[in-house]
Amino acid sequence: MLAQMHARRVPGMPLGIGLAALGRPGYINLGHAADIADHDVARMEAAAHAVLDAAYAGGIRHYDAARSYGRAEAFLASWLAGRGLGRDDVTVSSKWGYAYTAGWSVDADEHEVKELSAAQFRRQWPETEALLGSHLRLYQIHSATLESGVLDDPDVRAELAALRERGVRIGLSVTGAGQSGTIDRAVETGGFDAVQATWNLHERSAGPALARAHAAGLEVYVKEAVANGRLTARGGNRVLAAAARERGAGEDALALAAALAQPWAGVVLSGAATVGQLESNLAARDVDWDGELEERLAVLAEEPGAYWAARSALPWT
Repeated sequence: MLAQMHARRVPGMPLGIGLAALGRPGYINLGHAADIADHDVARMEAAAHAVLDAAYAGGIRHYDAARSYGRAEAFLASWLAGRGLGRDDVTVSSKWGYAYTAGWSVDADEHEVKELSAAQFRRQWPETEALLGSHLRLYQIHSATLESGVLDDPDVRAELAALRERGVRIGLSVTGAGQSGTIDRAVETGGFDAVQATWNLHERSAGPALARAHAAGLEVYVKEAVANGRLTARGGNRVLAAAARERGAGEDALALAAALAQPWAGVVLSGAATVGQLESNLAARDVDWDGELEERLAVLAEEPGAYWAARSALPWT
């Protein structure tokens, strides 16, 4: 059956860009230290602007940040203002729930602290609003889980409902081996317009739940489509590398194309930290994703627990 899948080229499907690797000197992407070698704030801002310029020139119109991404919201805000871009020119989203605690250091003992409480929302929403203002279309719970209890917290739900009444769409990002349960619970409780989840060739388990969320009317954002660099040339995967060579694309482009080909995917986020990475990511839109690729790369799938254990072991660099 998979071998009979029609080739699907998706040039019209939207790629977006997430700023997790652009707004702070340390992150868990493979090779991030080489991508962000100069930690001077002004030069990092200029480098982020260069990536955002390349994204906009390449047709990207979705930009996703978070309070915990260091200065990502500030870098995005200064780029929007400097380029004269208004609310109708781009779709901007951000997230609340984690606080950035690394103090602009790669060697910090703790890079971010999670607190999914109404008090945290009340602290962080004014900070996001002050930076992104009317540009912000979507505000998301950052890495919701069933265990956190955030989806059933009446104080949090009241704050989110009030913001939604002001015209800001409300979403959640999810994380961990239990992503599917969190997504289904969010659909069940209602009040959400979008969900952002990890889906990639190593970690496919959220796919059915994302299909259900899409059917229920939620916009689906895909994050970590290249598995924090494991599904790029830096990951050294021979199966993926061979397929990429034969298709005349980078490993990253094939991984992103796999996500773009999912019928429930609304926006697939690039996590590029350099202009070169962004330009390579853009080639995903020209990849013909077909049954041969699907069958061949199915062997890359990992058991969810193993995938998330490997992700948690990635060093901050």
